[in-house]
Amino acid sequence: MPGYNLIKTLITILFLVCVVQSALANELMLGAHAPAAELVTLDGRHIATQDLQGHTVLLTFWATWCEPCQKELPLLSQYAASHRRDGLVVLGFCLDDSEDLDRVRGVARRLSFPVGLLEQSTAPGYGRIWHIPVSFVIDRKGRLRYNGWRAKQPAWNEASLNQVVGPLLGKGHVKH
Repeated sequence: MPGYNLIKTLITILFLVCVVQSALANELMLGAHAPAAELVTLDGRHIATQDLQGHTVLLTFWATWCEPCQKELPLLSQYAASHRRDGLVVLGFCLDDSEDLDRVRGVARRLSFPVGLLEQSTAPGYGRIWHIPVSFVIDRKGRLRYNGWRAKQPAWNEASLNQVVGPLLGKGHVKH
């Protein structure tokens, strides 16, 4: 069967890709330089984390079908709006497929931060996103300060935002 070998090879490649992505997520080290990510927003803008040095950046991965995400998004939106002048940038990576773009746009319209589909964006250094919501925080110098894979409580609440993100905002210099 000639097709059998092709299928076997594809399955092996897929397995190796998953293992490599999982290993990358396990290598995330707090205080080390954060992996690069680029959000391609729903309106086609490209926002790269390496261009955001001088800002505190919160990457959040979510989906329209995820109940904890739907509870967390309004809180993140309010927090992002309240702390924009303090240098906070929130980037929302949605795991929905492009077939669900209308639903994603409906949610995104209510948010104060840019949103894009993960399938059109890049964030390979954060591993395969399989459990949501999950977030990562990068400080003004581009260092990883919060690894959502290690969080006991994956969804943000007001106290956790104030504890994790609040101290990073300070009155430091914000590049424009």
